[in-house]
Amino acid sequence: MLIDVTVPQLGESVTEGTITKWLVKEGDVVQKDQTVAEIATDKADSELPAPASGRVTKLLAKEGDVVPVNTVIAQIEEGATAGAAPPAPANVATTLVPGGDGNAGGAGGAMGPLASPMARRSALEQGVDLRDVRGSGERGRITRDDVMRAAGDVPARTEPPMSPTLRAQVDAQMRVAAGVDAPKPRGAGGESAALAQMVNQGGGFVPAIPGVGFGSFKVPPYRAKPGDQVVPFTRRRRITADHMVYSKLTSPHVVTVAECDLFRSARLREANKDRYKKEGMSLTMLAFVVVAVARAIRENPTINARVLDDAYVVFKDVNIGVAVDSPDGLVVPVVRRADELGVRGIVRGIDDVATRARNGKITVDDLSGATFSVSNPGLKGNLFGGAIINQPNVGILRMGEIKKRAVVVEGPGGEDQIAIHPVMYMALSYDHRIVDGVAANSFLWRVREILEKAEFEV
Repeated sequence: MLIDVTVPQLGESVTEGTITKWLVKEGDVVQKDQTVAEIATDKADSELPAPASGRVTKLLAKEGDVVPVNTVIAQIEEGATAGAAPPAPANVATTLVPGGDGNAGGAGGAMGPLASPMARRSALEQGVDLRDVRGSGERGRITRDDVMRAAGDVPARTEPPMSPTLRAQVDAQMRVAAGVDAPKPRGAGGESAALAQMVNQGGGFVPAIPGVGFGSFKVPPYRAKPGDQVVPFTRRRRITADHMVYSKLTSPHVVTVAECDLFRSARLREANKDRYKKEGMSLTMLAFVVVAVARAIRENPTINARVLDDAYVVFKDVNIGVAVDSPDGLVVPVVRRADELGVRGIVRGIDDVATRARNGKITVDDLSGATFSVSNPGLKGNLFGGAIINQPNVGILRMGEIKKRAVVVEGPGGEDQIAIHPVMYMALSYDHRIVDGVAANSFLWRVREILEKAEFEV
């Protein structure tokens, strides 16, 4: 009996993954739950276990292929041993995604040249016509590397290359962005002319196209110079970039800043950090901020929400995403039900996810389900900055650097005095679609108050 090996649901909002490495080959005998492949997503890397014991009869995807969840990427003959002859492999090009870019014709067909989804995306970004690319993959399939090589061979032009194929892809993007559900009849000016007419009549918005331009403005082409280093986007960097652009285009960001005197919180930390260190934990100011944020969210729940199509939901659970650095870039693991944890619980939670992120052991579940985010620039931070909202959250708090400053305090007799205290600026970015200034300011004011009064049990 043949058992399908499918790409599992890899986490909330994850719809596809990249096969980074096959750990088996056709004909290998595997045991149930043995890791057969490694799959990368924009959130984390995962291991794919075998669903049954038997012999691998087919590998239906190659390393580097981007495949949607629930796609069959291999088959195992349950209970078979290495001695049995494997059935003939299926046509890889037609198996991955129904209606995808593969076809029985080999190098081309109704869907155009045979190419992986990643190669098609790279071609769009680089302005390369896939019909001009020679594929090096199986059956002449075009890979991302083929596209990048072709892009390097294209001579500099006075304007970005816009082949008919690329023009059609760009037009499709513009239709979606402008809210046009069905293709317009093509005229002399094509889809762009139809959209331009619609915009002129006040019917919609045509966005700028990355790498191409907007209206009469065209992005100048890149011309290589000695010493330049071209660094291809990794999949995670590509997703991060798309996420940031999406967030800025979707949410009307408003930033408000508060100055926070950390004198009392800093003294509390100094008095207890050695005790925490002996227990293998690091008592940082980030932990105090997360505790303050969680408590302030419980008192100002509007900031703990998500925008839906024609409504918004205020979450019951307070799950704080904490931005930390990892070998593959910035990730945002989640401390769940943070409002139910004290300082000790928050410290333990942050230490755990931060350590696993730095060691590359973070999981998809660790990165899913945040309802609000906190960004910490670390020791080399700056005064303050407005962070981009981590979608689908409606708010993110960015900590600034902590510096000693002269501040005015009230003396024993009620008179004003000047003292040197550690001070930090905190910037709250919020989505003005559902979060009004009153709610945002009340939330940030309460975070500052908790920190300044050091209302913590350590």
